[in-house]
Amino acid sequence: MPFAPVLHAEWIKTRTLPSLLGALAAILLVTTAFSAVGAAGDADPDPLYSVFFGVNLGQIAAIAFGTTAVATEFRGGALRLTLSAVPGRRRWFAAKATAIAMPVLAAGLLTGLVTLLVGKAVLGASGPSWTEGLRGAAGCCLQLTLMALFAAGLAALLRSGVATLSVLIPFVLIVSFVVGDLSAGVADFLPDRAGQVALHSTWDGALGPWTGLAVTALWATAALLAGAWRLDRGDA
Repeated sequence: MPFAPVLHAEWIKTRTLPSLLGALAAILLVTTAFSAVGAAGDADPDPLYSVFFGVNLGQIAAIAFGTTAVATEFRGGALRLTLSAVPGRRRWFAAKATAIAMPVLAAGLLTGLVTLLVGKAVLGASGPSWTEGLRGAAGCCLQLTLMALFAAGLAALLRSGVATLSVLIPFVLIVSFVVGDLSAGVADFLPDRAGQVALHSTWDGALGPWTGLAVTALWATAALLAGAWRLDRGDA
């Protein structure tokens, strides 16, 4: 079966599952709300990071979206039915990843722009420049998309939404910050932290805005390849 109809089928699944639509809405609402709180507090000397502070929690919603989109295939024999229609497992998984990336990319772009507008309205003249702000909006969009894909790959590898969320949510909320306190150099290369360099006006580590996003992209690619490998060798 050609790729286009497989992608179309996966897109229908994505836009008709209420839990996925809820996760997309949460990306926008959580990121914008917590960014507004962060900007109002203005405790961070970096105005760009104050504007996009909410990405720390918004990426949890992106992780939930990517995890749920894949994990639903492992419930009630859904994957067996899918693969009976699409025998090529790699083609199906590529379509699934694309159907995850596209809506998160769109939601992430909207989130980045809305967050920037809200942040500049809150901070006023002390806010970041439009050039920095648009770079931050692009970084916000890409970081959210890459984290959703990272979660999707891990969900395919573990074949469980519960296991994936049990690993990733504590990692993002707790472990990453603990590692950062112990060794900032190592934390810079973690998937949830590397891409966020693009949300800072200045950076002192080894990574810049785009190299940081490239590191997160490598994590996402590795997770997707591992998920595809497990899918090839596992039972439907």
